[in-house]
Amino acid sequence: MTRVEFFFNVSNKLQKTAELCERAVAKGRQLTIFAPDDATGNALQKVLWQRSETGFLPSNMADEANSKFSPIVIDTHGENLLQDDVLINLQIDQPPFFSRFRYLVELVGSDEADKAAARTRFRFYKDRGYDIKSTDTAVSN
Repeated sequence: MTRVEFFFNVSNKLQKTAELCERAVAKGRQLTIFAPDDATGNALQKVLWQRSETGFLPSNMADEANSKFSPIVIDTHGENLLQDDVLINLQIDQPPFFSRFRYLVELVGSDEADKAAARTRFRFYKDRGYDIKSTDTAVSN
């Protein structure tokens, strides 16, 4: 069954995504990031490629030819899923294909609209029997 984890009060979702990707890639994990649109996907890719002064996090958009070789794939439609290890959801709704992944990460900002949508996703997973871990990033920073 998919492990679900919510990170609440995330001040910068792109930076938090890069942080999570950095840790996961170091452990040999593969990630799919479900971005809400191409602009967000492109901005995220830029953050990943500029993650540190001494390195980068290789990533590709799902429709790029080399995406099957990348440990991080950014997808906006969920039509070209290349792996089933880690899914980071940046969209407002739960991904319809989330259950094929081993681990699902939900990032929630501090604004009320984002929190309300996250509560709906949280109930959706909970009602289906998923065990959910929650981390308040405002407390853990």
